[in-house]
Amino acid sequence: MKNYLLLAALAVCSLGFAQENGYFFGGLESNSQWLLDDSDLNFVAPEDQFRSNNYFQLNYNLGKFTAGVQYESYLPSALLGYSPDFDNGNNIATYYLNFKDKGLDVTGGYFYEQFGSGLILRSWEDRQLGINTAIRGVRVKFDATDFFSLTGIYGQQRNAFELSEGIVQGIDANVDVGAALKSEKVDIKAGVSYVGRYQDRGINDSIPKTVNAYAARLDVGAGNFFGGIEAVVKDKDVIANEGVLVSNRLYDGTALQVNMGYAQRGLGINATFRRLENFSFYSDRLAEGNIYLQELINFVPALTKQQDYLLTNIYVYNAQPRLLTSDFERRAGEVGSQFDVYYSFPKESTLGKYRTKIAANFAYWAGLDTTFYDDLSYDVEFIGAGDRYFRDINFEIKNRWSSAWSTVLTFQNVIIDKGVSLGGPLGVQGDIKATVAVAEATYRFGSGKSLRFVAQHLWTEQDRKDWAAGVIEYSLSPRLGFFIADSYNYGGEGKIHYYNVGGSYSKGRARFSMNYGRQRGGLICIGGVCRFVPESNGLNANLVVTF
Repeated sequence: MKNYLLLAALAVCSLGFAQENGYFFGGLESNSQWLLDDSDLNFVAPEDQFRSNNYFQLNYNLGKFTAGVQYESYLPSALLGYSPDFDNGNNIATYYLNFKDKGLDVTGGYFYEQFGSGLILRSWEDRQLGINTAIRGVRVKFDATDFFSLTGIYGQQRNAFELSEGIVQGIDANVDVGAALKSEKVDIKAGVSYVGRYQDRGINDSIPKTVNAYAARLDVGAGNFFGGIEAVVKDKDVIANEGVLVSNRLYDGTALQVNMGYAQRGLGINATFRRLENFSFYSDRLAEGNIYLQELINFVPALTKQQDYLLTNIYVYNAQPRLLTSDFERRAGEVGSQFDVYYSFPKESTLGKYRTKIAANFAYWAGLDTTFYDDLSYDVEFIGAGDRYFRDINFEIKNRWSSAWSTVLTFQNVIIDKGVSLGGPLGVQGDIKATVAVAEATYRFGSGKSLRFVAQHLWTEQDRKDWAAGVIEYSLSPRLGFFIADSYNYGGEGKIHYYNVGGSYSKGRARFSMNYGRQRGGLICIGGVCRFVPESNGLNANLVVTF
């Protein structure tokens, strides 16, 4: 197989050099760290102190054809906190050949795909989180008309440098009803999806070989109003925990998401409701609940505001779609909502002269109100009064006082279940209640020079008590910048500083950055998807080159 992959890569390159009308594109990304002992953090550097994640992608396009390979190395080990399955890996990880002509799009090899919002299927890559759920197989997209399209997929999902045991198959159909009816006042789009996972069950005849999921969605827009609904049902399947089947009992799963909003010049309002019941879906049934988020078929991010600051990212929410039936913890999923309001003051008003913008957000998420029985069956309310997992109220005010000065003020009040934030069972450890205030100011000197200050404070009586943080960034030019940052847990035991100092330099298509400091342990979230990272100390370097 390795020889086949190398030959495929060489064939792509050879094809490029043999043609004059084609072109290459791709990039290189290298992320490295040198870990150091830190007695204040009780961190002992592992034997592999130097670790590095490296990605080189090479694509070639010639007319209707595009081919590419991605080579990855994790030598001698992957960065701290990534799946150990990547350790000492060094090989071509993905490859593909694509043909695109008019309404036909065919891909063989590895590909990424999403049906609807991703509730039923999303294969994607996020290198910061260590996620790559690309599917190796065949994908066919066909635009039958200007308003009707079909997508079909078949293959196995990537798991580090191997493939999942399950086979994923799916069909997605979309209709632009508004375009079909030639309506100019109302925009209506509808879609249906099917995704199935086939996996050998061995000698256990009590569990299904194939688990199917079905979805339907509708999006409507009229004038300044918009809304959408998506519903998914999943066949009965067993549940697993830490690679072991909990029992042979089968449970089905459901998901429902509703969005609605209003938008006009200077004003935006958006509301989202979502309910998940036993709705984790993996390409290998035994992968359920793995902490490295490998082999995930669907996409269920936390629907909360994505914050930008050091202290507002301490108590973040992680979606809880799983069903657990152990004596240690029993729950069936989550239900909740999020509301956003954005307002920009008119230019002719007093505050409008300073380009004042206000954003407010409210999010509330709770466990499903569930009653479990001795035989591990359960009854559940559609909403009910389940344990509160997370509540967040936050405001943001942005001002541009002059061509040089701008400010941002942020306030956040958050309540989070200790099990969500710190790990362990949910609903029994109590809550963490915290308030965060942030003041940010930026001064632009001109010619790309700027100075940015951020002052932050977090108050809480639970967990590690109070924090203070600060950031100073100085950009000498659009190419060169430096920063120093510190998060000081002065209210907790040990009074620990999580300091960082570093900088970056860009030239042409290349960017290099380096920083030294401490990593605060806990949840790290990107786009609503979270994983736990351990505390550490060390030197980090990043190089990105695109072509």
